[in-house]
Amino acid sequence: MKLCFVTKNLGKFKEVQDLLKSYVEVVQTKVKVIEIRSGNLKEVARAKAKEAYRLVGKPLIVEDSGLFIHALNGFPGVVSSEVFKGIGNEGILKLMKGVKDRRAEFRSTIAYYDGKKLRVFLGSKHGVIANQKKGKFGFGFDPIFIPQGEERTFAQMKLKEKNAISHRAQAVKKFIRWLQGYKLRTSKIS
Repeated sequence: MKLCFVTKNLGKFKEVQDLLKSYVEVVQTKVKVIEIRSGNLKEVARAKAKEAYRLVGKPLIVEDSGLFIHALNGFPGVVSSEVFKGIGNEGILKLMKGVKDRRAEFRSTIAYYDGKKLRVFLGSKHGVIANQKKGKFGFGFDPIFIPQGEERTFAQMKLKEKNAISHRAQAVKKFIRWLQGYKLRTSKIS
């Protein structure tokens, strides 16, 4: 089975492809999907999956994620991608200058849609915002996020290390468990 991953983000694609390679062939599919405005990652992912399926017409997944910073009342949250494009890591670090409470959470949603079945899988990772950018791996806010239980940022971790603990990996692993059961159920019907 081939599964389209609708994303233009090569970093996301590599992470998800690595996690799914033993279960399904993942093909990066680049189409422009208009995202709805919502304060809920699950709603965004559901709508994104339906819109992507309308354009692609094949079983697919989409991913939406956000960085939720406690001291900033959850900002940038669901608009993390836009905020990153606008102010980047440097802007977040400026907003956090002098802030003692540096708690944050990365959240990820993976939405699967095949034209009939729509499922959403959630993952999250608690951590803190670093005082400065560190690391050369990853993408987005990875250089400023230190996951709980670690002393390094996501950007200081190689792919396998990040995929062992990340918010996205948690969501993908839930998807894998569901997909294995779904494939068994549908193969018995055929």
